[in-house]
Parts: sequence; structure tokens; C-alpha cells
Amino acid sequence: MADFITRFAPSPTGPLHLGHAFSAILAHDMARADGGKFLLRMEDTDLQRSKPEWDAQIIEDLSWLGLTWDGPILRQSQQLFSYDPYLEQLAKLDLLYPCSCSRADIRAALAAPQEGQEHEVYPGTCKHRPMTTREPGDALRLHLDRALGLLKNQLPRFQETGEKFFGHHQIDPNRIQAEIGDVVISRKGEDIVAYFLASAIDDAAQSITDVVRGEDLFDFTPIQVTLLTLLNLPIPNYHHHRLVRDESGKRLAKRDDARAIAKYRAEGATPADIRKMVGL
Repeated sequence: MADFITRFAPSPTGPLHLGHAFSAILAHDMARADGGKFLLRMEDTDLQRSKPEWDAQIIEDLSWLGLTWDGPILRQSQQLFSYDPYLEQLAKLDLLYPCSCSRADIRAALAAPQEGQEHEVYPGTCKHRPMTTREPGDALRLHLDRALGLLKNQLPRFQETGEKFFGHHQIDPNRIQAEIGDVVISRKGEDIVAYFLASAIDDAAQSITDVVRGEDLFDFTPIQVTLLTLLNLPIPNYHHHRLVRDESGKRLAKRDDARAIAKYRAEGATPADIRKMVGL
């Protein structure tokens, strides 16, 4: 049986808050309890918003919480070239097309979606365009219905170990076409690979056996599982955990600086206090 290997993969675009702490501690504790490995990965492909100071702050906060990770930190921005072969593989399968639609919409699609963030299904404006028409600045989108057509005889499945969605799940092609659609895979000109592809590829490259993350990402797991299947990469188990919420029930976000780990530290809180705050 393979060792349990998981990761914490924040984006260094702001401070860690209680929700991040919960996810990191949970993944760390699951790995240590199983005698497995806990890896740290910086998902910093948003080159405009990712900052070295946030990277350093994340490392400091995690260390203060008593978390340790195995091996060096993987930073996506330092290995953007590693995603090119996979983009080429998808292109050879005729599963990508160029898109010149709103740059703001495309940039918003490059990061991991979050609860409360509306996901607009792309209407297919550029879907007729062949790759030969790609111009500087065009994004690349996944031709989802064509991809699902290739997999119609082997629709992928994945195992969920989180309490809310526990069990085996098979991809529902009608649902992901209606609710997710042709996601952005890459943006030319800035060498930015979108979250859906980069995160899935790195999970395979790092031999991640179990992805531990918030339940707000569960609905997008089928896209990543589809990409992994198309690329003949292993599919990990997924564990989508509960979210840490504020008094009104709203999910914490990076704008919630009042709940930043650094602020609690400055006020004299201990790592044990943080664990209690998040229900661990």
C-alpha cells in the first residue's frame, strides 16, 4: 500500500487566516497519524498578486503552528515550463481552443474558485476557433464536450473520504458541462497556467495520494479528474473538509485580516489556542 502523501498548497497573495490554519493542520495531522508525508506547495502562478513577503509570512505562520513538511517547497512560478508538455498533449488531442474574451474574466478564472465566488459557465463564444488562429494574449480553454466524448467509454471515478461527500463518485458529463463548462487552462503572453491544470499536474508529480482541501472545491474536482484521466496521470483520493466560518456563517477569505494568524500571534495566542478556535 502506498504511503499517505498530502499537501498544503496556499497562494501567497495574502495572509493566512483561521481557515487556512484548519486546512493545513488537518492535512498535516492526517499525514503524521498515518506515518506519511506532508508537503508544502506555493501555488503562485498569479504573478501579479503573489508576493515574496506573503510567501515568507506563510512559512513563518506554519512553522509557528508547529507544522513541519517533508522535502523542499515547490513553487509553481519556478517551474512554469514543466506544464508545457501537458498543454501540448491536450492540444494534440484537439481538446484546446484559443479564447480572446475579456481579460478580466480570464484572469479571474486562473485561480482556485471559492465559495461565494460566482462561476459563470463560458457561453462558447470562441469555441469554433482552431488552434492555428491563436494570437498573443489569447487564453486556452478546454473543449469539454470533446474531452468527455473521448472518455465516454471510461468516464473517470474518484474516491472522496471527507464526511460530507464520502464515497465513490463517477463523473456526470451532463452536469459538469452545464455547471462548469469550458474552463481556462492557460494564458499566453504571461506563461500563466490556470489552477485546474497546474494543481492537478503537481499532485501527480508530487505523488500525492490524498488531496485535503475545503469543501468549496468539491464541485470542481470532476474537471481535475477529467484532466488527469486525459493525461494518463494517477487520480488521488480527495478529502474535502468543512469550512471555517465567521459569526454570520460566511466563509473566511484573505480579506479577513482580523482573523489572520499573524494578528492572533501578535495578540499572544498560542498554537493550541488556534487549534481550539478551528475546532481541532
